[in-house]
Amino acid sequence: MTAKIKNAVVATLCGLWIFGFALWGLFEPDADISLSERRKLAQMPDFSAETLLSGSFMSDFEKYSTDQFPLRESFRRLKSVNEYYLFNRLDTNNIYLYKGYASQLEYPLKESSVENAAKRFSYIYETYLKDSGGKVYLSVIPDKNYFLAEDGGYPHIDFDEMISSLREKTDFAEYIDIIPTLDISDYYRTDTHWRQEKLEDTAKVLADGLGAELSLEYEQKKLDEPFYGVYSGQSALPLAGEDMYYLDNGLFDSVKVYNLEAQDYTPVYDLERASGYDPYEIYLSGPRSVMIIENPGQDNGNELVIFRDSFGSSIAPLLIEAYSKITLVDIRYLASPMLKNFVDFENADTLFLYSTLVLNNSETFK
Repeated sequence: MTAKIKNAVVATLCGLWIFGFALWGLFEPDADISLSERRKLAQMPDFSAETLLSGSFMSDFEKYSTDQFPLRESFRRLKSVNEYYLFNRLDTNNIYLYKGYASQLEYPLKESSVENAAKRFSYIYETYLKDSGGKVYLSVIPDKNYFLAEDGGYPHIDFDEMISSLREKTDFAEYIDIIPTLDISDYYRTDTHWRQEKLEDTAKVLADGLGAELSLEYEQKKLDEPFYGVYSGQSALPLAGEDMYYLDNGLFDSVKVYNLEAQDYTPVYDLERASGYDPYEIYLSGPRSVMIIENPGQDNGNELVIFRDSFGSSIAPLLIEAYSKITLVDIRYLASPMLKNFVDFENADTLFLYSTLVLNNSETFK
């Protein structure tokens, strides 16, 4: 076979490869979401003279073609495996592995974000809490980088500086330090979040700081299917699943949880979500703007409002026994000026409970 023929064969095969993938992408139905990445995928942008001339069509089409590429998940896995295991990169897709735990790089410390969070909390205090008759508390949840990044030689934020700055700017709130109760084993290996079955000591320290008392013991119950956390999909690395538990006792049979968004009652543990794209949403149905938990078995009349992120969903059930009512609020989904329409602050204590990940990205607060 002459060199000319070889070149023609190679060019033909390459052309068929490219043309075949183009046809495949053209006729394959577009996916709405990426289950592994837990995000919506870009869709075909609207074509018009205006979008074409402005350049937005081509920009959006590039995102669309990348998100809808045939065998996208397989190519993502191949890329990540090669980067991490073959070329020895320290991270892939901004995810690193250390001591068997996957974590996302979070750096640098965004002082403006911490200041923004403090301003939101201050607005809420001045508008709703100052004359409400209740006490105000603050507690910060460290993300996994607190326990991994420095030891592993990865860049990380200055957690002490973050917490000190936040406390200084929110001196109206009494700080409850739960960090000494935690270590890396209290977190999932493949996910952002902490493990509920490891939080009884943390809940007791939090309750002590709030002036509440916890006495109940819990039974650990395991989900049938292994849990693959958010970093499994985001890293595209072949990470092993892990056991997932929830803590239960007879108290939760009588507790009522009202989902204000759905305007319906839901269980403390929404086990139907265990087979969904994010099993962590079994805890109080995951992120919601307002959830109201009523405990008919507690007649002390004590009420607590918790401003929280997704970490709060798994620890809030462990505080229920001490209160007649707990209201969970997520100001990433509900604008602060609207709180007066949905939350009763009168004579209720308030806890701002947020992870360092959210505090360093507080532009999501409304």
